[in-house]
Amino acid sequence: MPKQLARGMGTFAKPCSCSQPTRCPHPYFIRYRDAGGKQREETGFRTQDAAKERLVELYARKSSTPASKAELIRHYGQMRFEDFVGDYMGRQRRLSYGTAYEYEHLARNHLIPELGSRRVETFSPMVVENFLTTMDRLGIPDPTQFKVYVLLKTLLLDAHRKGAINEHPLQDVDAPQYEAERAIVPTKEQIVGIKTAADHDRFSMFVDMMAGCGLRNGEALALNVNNIVADDVYRVTEQVHYRTKKLEKLKHRKPGEFREVPLPRSIREAIERFVEKHGATEDGYVLQGTRAKHMNHSTINYIWYRKLPGKDVDMPEGMSIYGYRHFFAANCLAHNIPITDVAEWMGHKSIEVTFRIYRHLMPASIGRAARLLDKELPDLAV
Repeated sequence: MPKQLARGMGTFAKPCSCSQPTRCPHPYFIRYRDAGGKQREETGFRTQDAAKERLVELYARKSSTPASKAELIRHYGQMRFEDFVGDYMGRQRRLSYGTAYEYEHLARNHLIPELGSRRVETFSPMVVENFLTTMDRLGIPDPTQFKVYVLLKTLLLDAHRKGAINEHPLQDVDAPQYEAERAIVPTKEQIVGIKTAADHDRFSMFVDMMAGCGLRNGEALALNVNNIVADDVYRVTEQVHYRTKKLEKLKHRKPGEFREVPLPRSIREAIERFVEKHGATEDGYVLQGTRAKHMNHSTINYIWYRKLPGKDVDMPEGMSIYGYRHFFAANCLAHNIPITDVAEWMGHKSIEVTFRIYRHLMPASIGRAARLLDKELPDLAV
């Protein structure tokens, strides 16, 4: 028979049917209502005193919870997860267009079909584990599983901070692991062959900016002669967004922020030749589109996915358009340029990203270090 403390404090009992429950080894469990009014249970208390102390602690916490917060806990706890996703997205004022689009895509295609009707307060580590198992069973690719889990984690921790989920929803959850695939890097000869096969001046200039300066696709499309701030420096200030097809701020940067990258002499001269032949817009954009002042991703995709496959082109298996940018990184690292500089030039959020993608391209350094160190050691090591 459950034993009750003062009204509203909860009850404690043992779930066993032993004749002397106070002396048996089975643990006590407690039952109480949280600040949001939902009934909760906890177990694992070895003595009555431990169970009572926990109930007193919980009651004190509930009593000190303002009515407004208790109402907030009830509101979010009873909300359907699908509605909570919409509420969360509506509160994110600083998400970039691309990030918001990806979140909505992941939620719409993976989270909501499986979890959308569940009340937020019912999430637990077991629910999350079962969802991850379902993604495995459905054959969802590892990179997608990782992204979906990161979004689910973000949403559930937000609900947990608001008090809508009582226990930590990710406690001991075996999170999906994803190791980025190795970068596939074309050779210089292969890049020349691809440019020749494409037979498209704007595409060639686009490739030169990626392979020679390490620009992202959209940054290369926004090539501007006014951004050549020195003979050997190009300032990256904006990108052509692949969905909106408009000029937007750089990835991982606030509006108005920029980064500067090396501008090799051969690339600068290629820009000058291109502008002399094709001209530039009044505000300096080099890769002009047919209907806009800048070319967009659809032209590049047409050449890459439609035009080149019909040609006899030597290309590494599995190479993507990003391979030109990988060439820049490989070229830098092969010439012992510090990876910290490479990370900055490529605009990575942290050096960990650069290291994870390109560590296999870094020249072996242990043997070289041993030879260099040995120059000072012969007279010392006896």
